[in-house]
Amino acid sequence: MELKISLLLAIIAIIMPTLQGQVKIASAPQDQANTAPPLQGQAMAMPPPREVSDELEWWKLQHKKAYESSVSVVHPEPEEEVSNFNQDVHLALDGSNSTRRGLGKKYKGECQAQNPIDKCWRCRANWAKERKKLAKCVRGFGRNTTGGLAGDFYVVTDPSDNDLVNPVPGTLRFGVLQPRPLWITFAHDMNIKLKGELLVTSDKTIDGRGATVHIANGSGISIQFAHNIIIHNIRIHDIVPASGGMIKDTWDHVGLRGADDGDGISIFTSHNIWIDHLSMWNCKDGLIDAVSASTAITVSNCHFTRHNDVMLFGASDKDPRDEIMQATIAFNHFGKGLIQRMPRCRFGFFHVVNNDYTHWEMYAIGGTSHPTIISQGNRFIAPPDPKAKQITNRNNVVGEDWRSWTWRSEDDLMLNGAYFIESGAPLKKKPSSKYLIKAKPGSYVRRLTRFAGFLRCTEGKKC
Repeated sequence: MELKISLLLAIIAIIMPTLQGQVKIASAPQDQANTAPPLQGQAMAMPPPREVSDELEWWKLQHKKAYESSVSVVHPEPEEEVSNFNQDVHLALDGSNSTRRGLGKKYKGECQAQNPIDKCWRCRANWAKERKKLAKCVRGFGRNTTGGLAGDFYVVTDPSDNDLVNPVPGTLRFGVLQPRPLWITFAHDMNIKLKGELLVTSDKTIDGRGATVHIANGSGISIQFAHNIIIHNIRIHDIVPASGGMIKDTWDHVGLRGADDGDGISIFTSHNIWIDHLSMWNCKDGLIDAVSASTAITVSNCHFTRHNDVMLFGASDKDPRDEIMQATIAFNHFGKGLIQRMPRCRFGFFHVVNNDYTHWEMYAIGGTSHPTIISQGNRFIAPPDPKAKQITNRNNVVGEDWRSWTWRSEDDLMLNGAYFIESGAPLKKKPSSKYLIKAKPGSYVRRLTRFAGFLRCTEGKKC
């Protein structure tokens, strides 16, 4: 993942002349290339290929614009967002007396929503007629993400992914490349094996409710130079690296892609991203990686299992642009077969709140390059291995430098010998903050994360 843009540009400069002689790309009239196409029934018209020098400049420009866009959404007082989030949790649990989750038991009772995100939409029988209400439910640093709220619905009817340069109408790839906001749903259960990275463009919602959708046994999802994206209620697993090649990455651009890493979801210089109610496991590299000045991210209500490097925020100690990274990790269940990086952070500000850590083999939360990590109200159950009881892991530390990093644990529940090594100063109230609300303690986590992961939702019934 490190230095991916530089490597990509170098590959383009070396290989593009050869590929231009081998790959046939249909040229589109200038007016057609700039006109939004119909959603169904018509294949994409391809723009003419650019010269190598133009292609290099195009990539540099997109990267510059995306970085400037990320900078514009950074919260100036991240502690204030921590307080706002915790207040929402208190309000959601006010008066709640539900039983807690029985791990390993399938819940068959009445719909119950315990955390503020789920309580916003889940227990409504007409959720399918009010799908877009979901966009009002995000909390944390991704709070302003609306996805395809302002757009039409697009229904995926075809699970194939056979043409990376000219995607077929009805496929997921065709939908995510549209140059307009779209709320994407699925006509029926489907297994989608991606032949190459699925590059999701701005202002999209991928909404898997009402179907069982697997993205598996092929490439993963990439969000690059994009913003305002929701990915909700699908399963992503067994992702493998693809060799790259020519792939359509926006409506009017076909670009050369290098080999990908095999991430489930890769976020690159993008912002306002909400990942919710996913079940993810067994990808070649990371389950979720966010790098290169990505920010305004919320990962919530997900279930992670059977994986080594779970989540990475910031790919290089040499990329201080990740100082602007702000992410909320909330209401997730880190389950069986996990080893490390839940998450691993560089630079940036990370609110890790009300998650259930029932398994890890090396460590749970790690980092380098002085990130701020606020751990609040999580439950940590340490593994039997006496050498793996420590929750935290600081990488590439020089001397006592780590002692100045702000890593704080507040109201976490630590079981089976788990312990969190704190550093830095406690959170302080900012002048413009009226209050700093404490998180619900870790003893509430089982109910807050009870329905983490993919949900089986049936139209006409509460989800």
